[in-house]
Amino acid sequence: MRRALTVQRTLIPPQDRKRYADRLARRKEYYAKANCHFWAFEEEALPGAFLEFFEAPDVETLTRAHAGAPDPILDAGRIYIEVELP
Repeated sequence: MRRALTVQRTLIPPQDRKRYADRLARRKEYYAKANCHFWAFEEEALPGAFLEFFEAPDVETLTRAHAGAPDPILDAGRIYIEVELP
């Protein structure tokens, strides 16, 4: 099976940065237990602009993980499937 991925964009004001960092740590822990990977990247030129990536070995695993997540994902239904390259 091909891997599945969800992407979420988030803008965080400076005063909410600590709370957001705590949420990222909780997400990473939760998704690891759900057999998924979680990454967060901050735009270098725009502090506070983040991309969050949720990856699983298949659509079913990612869908289940999103459904049980303590923090809802804004567009959890938009799942990308890995393209097999020649």
